[in-house]
Amino acid sequence: MKTTVGVSELRVSMNVKEIIVTYALGSCLGIALYDPVVKAGGLLHVMLPHSKVDPEKARLQPAKYVDTGFPKLLQECYKMGARKENLKIVVAGGASMKSLGKDDYFKIGKRNFTMLRKLLWKNGFMIHQQDVGGHISRTMALHISNGLVTINKKPIEGENGDSIQGSAARVRVRG
Repeated sequence: MKTTVGVSELRVSMNVKEIIVTYALGSCLGIALYDPVVKAGGLLHVMLPHSKVDPEKARLQPAKYVDTGFPKLLQECYKMGARKENLKIVVAGGASMKSLGKDDYFKIGKRNFTMLRKLLWKNGFMIHQQDVGGHISRTMALHISNGLVTINKKPIEGENGDSIQGSAARVRVRG
């Protein structure tokens, strides 16, 4: 059973038949957590680094921001019995979404990843695997049965349809 996580959403599960997928991770980050002992995990698709830009929106939609979405994902995984010392963390996305020949002025992808790294460091977490940066859109899937995370990469096209970065690739990570 495949479940899709949209932008600014998260999903947690203990259903070993479930695969949680998120698409079009450009500057957004996909963050997967998995506890192999209890076979519980979740996937978060965050869009922006700081909730302070709109605290009311962050209250209503915490998964939109790294600084509110990641803690929410942790809480939901802990509710299912996951333990901090068992968690495997995989991150994808954080790309520079510039067009050919144009600068990525706001650097949202880089800022998203920086915010996540600060949160993880502050709370004693380590990233198990990452596939971030570049100019590639990614699709990320978490297999609840075994913690396998797959990341499919697709080149982002410029204004003229020119590919910014090479061919598509597939990364496999076992949590």
